[in-house]
Amino acid sequence: MKISKSQRSNIIFLVIILLLVIPQTRHPIQVFLQKGLAMFSPSVIDEKKRMVLTDYNWQLVDENGRSYNFNEAKGKIVFINFWATWCPPCIAEMPSMEKLYQDYKDDVVFLFVSNETQEVISKFKKKHAYEFLAHASLTANPEQLETSSIPRTFVIDQQGHIIIDKSGAADWNSKSVRKLLDDLLRLE
Repeated sequence: MKISKSQRSNIIFLVIILLLVIPQTRHPIQVFLQKGLAMFSPSVIDEKKRMVLTDYNWQLVDENGRSYNFNEAKGKIVFINFWATWCPPCIAEMPSMEKLYQDYKDDVVFLFVSNETQEVISKFKKKHAYEFLAHASLTANPEQLETSSIPRTFVIDQQGHIIIDKSGAADWNSKSVRKLLDDLLRLE
């Protein structure tokens, strides 16, 4: 029995649909597709359109149970990422964030904020050998950092200007993000 070209196309289409419907295969496929989208660097907000963060009253706790008062970040470069372990775009961009974190953790305040349990986050980090510190909010985020979707990432300069406000996956270890951070560090 010979299969026609249109029958072959229909079979391939059905297999793809089945793979997307089955939960065990859907998630890895979504992550793979998001990695393709995450190869682009995030855009810097035009200077005239940048908002200034005025409210630093935000209490967080890290995965080790240590409190963090966001007021400590005033006057520093801050990288904030809202994420979750179940989120395909979050998973797709996390390797680039980990690389950026490794190179800039001594000079930039990194806040990886999730509302998941510590147990879930610890398993995820161990599986992927991530070293960044995860935080949970104890109080409401400042209004300018409110988010209704994840991943959402902010880069804030020393004067509180929100320089990057990116929803969705991106390549955070790109030359342009590194240049931006290096330029900001030179201003200190």
